Amino acid sequence: MIVGTAGHIDHGKTTLVKALTGVDTDRLPEEKRRGISIELGYAFLDVPELAQRIGFIDVPGHERLVHTMVAGATGIDFALLLVAADDGVMPQTREHLAVLSLLGIDRGAIVITKTDHVEPARIDAVALEIGEVLQGTALAGAPVLRVSALRSEGIDELRSLLFAAAREAHAHERLDAGFRLAIDRVFTLDGAGTVVTGTVHAGRVNVGDTLAFAPATDAATVRVRSVHAQNRAVIQAQAGDRCALALGGIARDRIERGQWLVAPRVAISTQRIDACIRLWPEQARALRSGDMVSVHLASSAVQASIAVLDAPSAQAALAPGETGRVQLVLNAPIGAWRRDRFVLRDAVASSTIAGGYVLDPFAPVRYRRTPQRFAELDADAASTAPERLRALLAIASQGVDVRRFAAAEGLAETSSLTVSLPRGCLQQGDYLLGEHHCVTARDAVLRALARFHERYPDELGPDSARLRRLSCPRLPEPLWNALLDGLKAEGTIALRASFVHLPAHVANLGAIEERIAAKIAPHLADAAFEGAWARDLARDTAEPEALMRVTLARLAKRGDVHQVVRDLYYPHATMARLVAIARAAAAANPDRAVTAAAFRDASGLGRKRAIQVLEYLDRIGLLRRVGDTHRLRSDSSLFAGSAP
Repeated sequence: MIVGTAGHIDHGKTTLVKALTGVDTDRLPEEKRRGISIELGYAFLDVPELAQRIGFIDVPGHERLVHTMVAGATGIDFALLLVAADDGVMPQTREHLAVLSLLGIDRGAIVITKTDHVEPARIDAVALEIGEVLQGTALAGAPVLRVSALRSEGIDELRSLLFAAAREAHAHERLDAGFRLAIDRVFTLDGAGTVVTGTVHAGRVNVGDTLAFAPATDAATVRVRSVHAQNRAVIQAQAGDRCALALGGIARDRIERGQWLVAPRVAISTQRIDACIRLWPEQARALRSGDMVSVHLASSAVQASIAVLDAPSAQAALAPGETGRVQLVLNAPIGAWRRDRFVLRDAVASSTIAGGYVLDPFAPVRYRRTPQRFAELDADAASTAPERLRALLAIASQGVDVRRFAAAEGLAETSSLTVSLPRGCLQQGDYLLGEHHCVTARDAVLRALARFHERYPDELGPDSARLRRLSCPRLPEPLWNALLDGLKAEGTIALRASFVHLPAHVANLGAIEERIAAKIAPHLADAAFEGAWARDLARDTAEPEALMRVTLARLAKRGDVHQVVRDLYYPHATMARLVAIARAAAAANPDRAVTAAAFRDASGLGRKRAIQVLEYLDRIGLLRRVGDTHRLRSDSSLFAGSAP
């Protein structure tokens, strides 16, 4: 369990921690000289009969150091709000209370300190004042203890309260998520190298693990050389621990406070966040779209502009005490995951104005106030990750990238998300499509095929890429292929090569055409990459030229042959070999482009014929002409798997 102290400057936070643990958390020379905390301080206390320790984070109380207090408060489990008996409630008492409430920290106690400095009546008056201040906050109803650290009065009672809270603490809700540590200190230690410390917000880490940074650094990954949790050398640390990790292969100056050290599969960063926030009731004015704020999330702090989403106009505002959805456009990337809590301070970071939690770390640039987007945000507000996924599947007509969804949730694996999916969902690779949208997509395919057959009765059907553009143009390719496979398996559609048609629609050949098709088959094969002209086939088979052209046209509509230019035909097998050469040439270039020269050299064709073939591949949707090159379409499955 992590306990965080909070309260006004000189209200005895550091003294109280020392009385509880024996550790002076003021470690810097400047802190010793001035007698105040400037940086976060840490101490630890063993819990009797439990194989665990309580970690203490002692935060600064000075008004100019509230940003440091916020970094320490994020991730604590239990708060101690200190109020000196001689001063009573002070400005930073109120602001620290606001921070704790806005971060959702509702477990804690109030400690009236310096009781030896005043008369009992004054202590009673301070207790009454505290009760009034706590009304409507997360700590309303918290126990109030009276303590004199110098005389050790009340220390045993406070220690017992903390022990009881530690025994009652539940397992961390993000224990099985991907590892995430918010870095608040970086230093070099002799014999250990670069060391980072912070609070573990999720998951577990072991010696030898490979981790990544969010936002990313120039070091792709680092290896964990050793682990300290709650100030002890251990093999594993987990969510809820104060942790120090010695890292191999990276220098101290390449890591910054505010970064996250995370499991590689959840390493995301963002500059645009959709969130739900509450404006603190004591805030003096409304929060409007366009206002600049300072976003404090874990140990990071970054400036951002705000857009209020729930109101219809760009001049939307949230009044003090109101809750609403906003988009934060950050000036620099940070690591953020769904349900992470944060605090907003004003643009110059002089006062705390609001707080909330992340709904979506992948917020869109456009269409952020559409009904569809609001439905997605409603889904993101569900209580658990599986519930959020199910709600999103119900409204996501183009499916959900479950790997991306899991990363936004901070989950390194997707198995916990997909184990209880509704029946009828379509799953392919990292993509999921809800049952209702599967039915809708299926109907769209069948309607598109029926319209195609009605318009082009003599053609076998469109190729799969063209059918996708006609029916489900935004459906991800893995889901599209799975949808076609399912329709084919149930006999609802038929595929011939890459052409799709309804089973009842077949471009049949007459008896004469069947006879001619059999006669020309060897001639087409012998023509190889040069192709065969209709007049030459008519001459070589002693068939009328007009009848030959009719037969070839029928064969082309069935997908058996390909007409590259007028009267020039290739059999499907030969064209598949040419396509494989084109694909290989495209794969050799970063932009997936094929030039006429490269295709000519690879196929052995002349330049004119090579250009004719490439232009045909443009027409059927395998390639797309871009300037002097032909770029391979990523969504085309024509001739997929063919080998030269």
